[in-house]
Amino acid sequence: MKKFRKVLDGLTTSSPGGTIGSPSCGSAAGTPTAAPTPREIDVQETLVSENFQLCKTVRHGFPYQPTALAFDPVQKILAIGSRSGGVRILGRPGVDCYCQHESGAAVLQLQFLINEGALVTACADDTLHLWNLRQRRPAVLHSLKFNRERITFCHLPFQSKWLYVGTERGNTHIVNIESFILSGYVIMWNKAIELSTKTHPGPVVHLSDSPKDEGKLLIGFESGTIVQWDLRAKKADFRIYYDEAIHSVSWHHEGKQFMCSHSDGSLTLWNLRNTTRPFQVTFPHGKIQKDGRKESCKPILKVEYKTSRSSEPFVIFSGGLSYDKAGRRPTLTIMHGKAITVLEMDYPIVEFMVLCETPYNNEVQEPYAVVVLLEKDLIVVDLTQSNFPVFENPYPMDIHESPVTCTAYFADCPPDIIPILYSIGAKHKKTGYSQKEWPISGGTWTLGSHTYPEIIITGHADGSIKFWDASAITLQMLYKLKTSKVFEKPKPGEGRAAELVEEDPFAVQMVSWCPQSRIFCVVGISAHIILYRFSKYDANTQIVSLEVRLQCESEDVISPSENENNPCFSEQGSHSPQPHHQHPASPGNRTPEGIKDSIPCLKVKDRVVRVPPGYQSELVIQLLWVDGEPPQQITSLDINSAYGLLAFGNCNGVAVVDYLQKTILLCMSTLDLYGAADPYQRLTRSPRRNRQSTSEFCMRGLSNFYSDSKKRIRTSYQSLTELTDNQQSIDMERSKSPTSVYVCSVGSPVPVHYPTSLHNDPRILPEPVASLRASHCSPVFYLLDNDHVNGHCTSPTSQPCSAGKPRIPMGPEGPRLTRRGPGRPPFRKAQSAACMEISLPVSHTEVGHASRRAMLQQLHGVTMYSHDEHHTTASYCWSERESRENSFSRSRSSSVSSIDRDTKEAVTTLQFGESYGRKSDALPTPCLWVGTSLGVVLLIPMSIPTDQEERMEEPVTIGPSGAVLMLKSSVLRFAFLDLVGALIQSPYEVWRDLNAPEDPDRPRRRKLVHFSPSSSQDACGDGHLAVVCSERQAKVFLMPSQSCLFVHNITESSFVLRADVVSVCNSVCLACFCANGHVMTLSLPSLRPLMDVNYLPLTDMRIARTFCFTNGGQALYLSSPTEIQRITYSQEMCDNLQEMLGELFTPIETPEAQNRGFLKGFFGGNAHTFDREELFGEAAAGKASRSLAQHIPGQGGVEGMKVAASGAVGELARARIALDERGQRLGELEERTALMMTSAETFSKHAHELMLKCKDKKWYQF
Repeated sequence: MKKFRKVLDGLTTSSPGGTIGSPSCGSAAGTPTAAPTPREIDVQETLVSENFQLCKTVRHGFPYQPTALAFDPVQKILAIGSRSGGVRILGRPGVDCYCQHESGAAVLQLQFLINEGALVTACADDTLHLWNLRQRRPAVLHSLKFNRERITFCHLPFQSKWLYVGTERGNTHIVNIESFILSGYVIMWNKAIELSTKTHPGPVVHLSDSPKDEGKLLIGFESGTIVQWDLRAKKADFRIYYDEAIHSVSWHHEGKQFMCSHSDGSLTLWNLRNTTRPFQVTFPHGKIQKDGRKESCKPILKVEYKTSRSSEPFVIFSGGLSYDKAGRRPTLTIMHGKAITVLEMDYPIVEFMVLCETPYNNEVQEPYAVVVLLEKDLIVVDLTQSNFPVFENPYPMDIHESPVTCTAYFADCPPDIIPILYSIGAKHKKTGYSQKEWPISGGTWTLGSHTYPEIIITGHADGSIKFWDASAITLQMLYKLKTSKVFEKPKPGEGRAAELVEEDPFAVQMVSWCPQSRIFCVVGISAHIILYRFSKYDANTQIVSLEVRLQCESEDVISPSENENNPCFSEQGSHSPQPHHQHPASPGNRTPEGIKDSIPCLKVKDRVVRVPPGYQSELVIQLLWVDGEPPQQITSLDINSAYGLLAFGNCNGVAVVDYLQKTILLCMSTLDLYGAADPYQRLTRSPRRNRQSTSEFCMRGLSNFYSDSKKRIRTSYQSLTELTDNQQSIDMERSKSPTSVYVCSVGSPVPVHYPTSLHNDPRILPEPVASLRASHCSPVFYLLDNDHVNGHCTSPTSQPCSAGKPRIPMGPEGPRLTRRGPGRPPFRKAQSAACMEISLPVSHTEVGHASRRAMLQQLHGVTMYSHDEHHTTASYCWSERESRENSFSRSRSSSVSSIDRDTKEAVTTLQFGESYGRKSDALPTPCLWVGTSLGVVLLIPMSIPTDQEERMEEPVTIGPSGAVLMLKSSVLRFAFLDLVGALIQSPYEVWRDLNAPEDPDRPRRRKLVHFSPSSSQDACGDGHLAVVCSERQAKVFLMPSQSCLFVHNITESSFVLRADVVSVCNSVCLACFCANGHVMTLSLPSLRPLMDVNYLPLTDMRIARTFCFTNGGQALYLSSPTEIQRITYSQEMCDNLQEMLGELFTPIETPEAQNRGFLKGFFGGNAHTFDREELFGEAAAGKASRSLAQHIPGQGGVEGMKVAASGAVGELARARIALDERGQRLGELEERTALMMTSAETFSKHAHELMLKCKDKKWYQF
């Protein structure tokens, strides 16, 4: 029976296209295919749907586009509002909470209910929200929507439950915070100003109660009018009319003076004794000109006037610089006595706030710090020191220091890697910070029990790499690596880098890291790869450079007569020309026409350099220019430390480098890798003539892809629109072999036979010669020969490759026939990891008669996509279509243009591992799995010497004629399971420090760790399972028989952006993120759907570029240009999330107000007897109009209270607060009782005296 099954397996997989394209392999999701499952495969799957739940965990980074700022001086927590409706609440390190308004409206203003665990937000949609902060995940308790007026300013007095709300019409409304109901008490603008005033005072820009008397409300209008309103008498105490517009107002703590900032750059100080004119007018940055006039200054947007017992008052303001000094950076000015300090900021100031010791506005403020919220940074200045140093920010606010271009996420790392990286990175920290502790220290956070080492790696546009410690839902930078130090600095406006990239020539496109061996690989946008090794010692090193010619070539048409005279070719037959291997010219070589050829994009330092401890560059690989065409960007990368090999690919082909011997083992086009197993018969096409237009849009800077006001996202659509309209050039488009082999084709056209499955494919033209032949030349077309790469390619070590001459291995049976044309097809650049390709929707089949620009005009809606897998993201020409009914296109049309159906086939993913390269293999051997944009999987077996000495001297043998498997659409991910369902890790080398001092007793030798498929399954039979996931489909193959055991069509209407095999709950699953926002998990190996959540629609290519999964059921993506959002899809982590998050609110006793003394209390007014309830309550003020505002109950209030009640901490906190409130009420009751007793005694005394006085008087004496 077992033999029969093996024969049946061989029959079902004998045809590469037959089995996979048959209905059996397109079966229902998660069901076995026609190939029977062997009896020995008995995997016990433990994952069920209940193991999965999707939720957000924490958000790191700086809030994108901030708009508002607030601080609770008692709880010592900070809130930042953003334009997208988000609110970040920060406390001590570990206390970091993100809230989002459902409406997405911008946050205009934030107001803490000081020491009450609540926050009021005013949004741009004229809605007020009350957030409950007494739970780990804040929720909205109440909302109040204003219907007829727009909110401009809010003010909440300390220990008050009545919120003052100013509007654009100039009116002031009052809201009860407890019930969130509008009071009937309204201060109308026409009552606030004098009746004789003919103009509207403008919107309310300031509201504050007088420190001297809480019953007095100061109202500032934009036009320059200031009114102090007596809340009891409902009239104005005084009115001030000033010529300049007001931006802000700040009180002196005694309540006798206040300061205003104006639009002309002036500060005015007003005394309540005389409000007819300002007591003082100053222009802090305005100088007197020669004619005696003050120079014009910019507006002072905000001023704060704070007093101190031990020194002069502080006057702190933003803006106010003179207009004549163009280009000056934004400033914050600190006036302390006669000293004026101007602090220049890197970004515009959004808001600032002075932190004071007391929450009471009628006490000496004692400022100790000022928080400055910039557009892209948050800084805190220490006011207690004369030089005003900056506090060191403990939050990861500099993720966007240079725009993020790629991310990688590693969970469950080796425990020793984080301390080592931290110790290396700590040596390069900046100095000059304030020695005091970070003042924003509120909340509580403890290290949870469910923590393990996690590292996040971010690549940036300036070529820098940052390693972050992401353990326990926190984020802290460990180590920073600058890849640009490997290269020479290009001179401004000169050099090759300046010609290629507008900016950011070192931008990181993808990274690959092996935590066990600590080998790190970086791929840059300039088609370069840098290999780093980790060392704890500094060293002097010479960087080795390899230059690879992996590019299509362009020459003129070679006729047979020209070929006879060309010494580069020797003709053996009319259909089998002999190739000639040419090494590329030396760097800097140019053709007689001045066209660049065989030069890299960047210049590597060719001298010995001193490298500090940490990651040290060992090898640089660069792709070369070819005939004036820049190299295509690298789209896939994999490195294996046990093999000592590095593989990379692009849309031209694949290359394998031996980084131990510093040699190139393989450099071939994807077509050449097929051998006789090519599932397609492909038709070559002549290139277009115009090749000069390509240099205009190639190698664009990655900075164009970031959502910034100055940097726009650039897609391949721009490249497509810049292509030529020349019909003849389009007709002659085709791609050639990307290797350095020069081939001539002679003879006459041969018939073209098409397979039945591709007969109706519009990519295959019915008249191959007539319809593609242009009027100006007569190219000759051939079917591609598929039998020329069945041999082995070796890496002769006798020829060093450091001189920049790659070796292109040639098969013994001759090259594939290709055809030269009169020109090159325009170069289509893979723009960046963010770029999404566009497929053209065309309906006609003879596309040779349609111009690209005409087709682009038909595009009304374009869907963008990315092959963003395994830290590999680029744009490719997707050109696989299995049938019209089951076609998958990223455009609205299901057809794919034959113009985009190039013979070029992009390499989309690579994976080294122990596997079976051929069906006949009895034992697993090192293999390279290659996935392409056509959904084809190629296996390349390798022979690697095992002995250390032999490994450094003997060549590695590669045979590119391995197995071929097929899937729908572009391949994204490989993974290998043993026959019991356990994940097979890639072999690796144990880390060893090559720069460590030599120990004669313990010589340094390579220690390799292998995970062979047969090592853990002796009783389960030989072989292993291969999991392959593409943009549309996932399949599980049994190796070495290559039979398809399970298949699952992941999506029909969308496509997968990211897929990975991850470990969850001591098992493994396939996790996928689709362009329609769905996050899905599939069981392995049965591909049974476990979770499908519509989580995040793809609204930004940034998400597609940076989304990545990791073990433990976690994932992350760049939610904005400055923020990283971490999510989990594990039910276990969702259950433990409450324990891992920090507490925002901690029970703290409110500081007691200072004793004002008898005289101050007697002469300072009756502020303490002011009862707002009597004025604003419904009994006194009545109800407000229902049409004015609408109350909306909060959705999360009750649930939030349940969550808070679930923990003992929350229960104790509430009990403590209730006890404090009860004690306070009892104290107030006792005081009232004592007052009543005193009053009664006084009354009794006066009555007794009156009685004694009147005792002896007669009736007529009264």
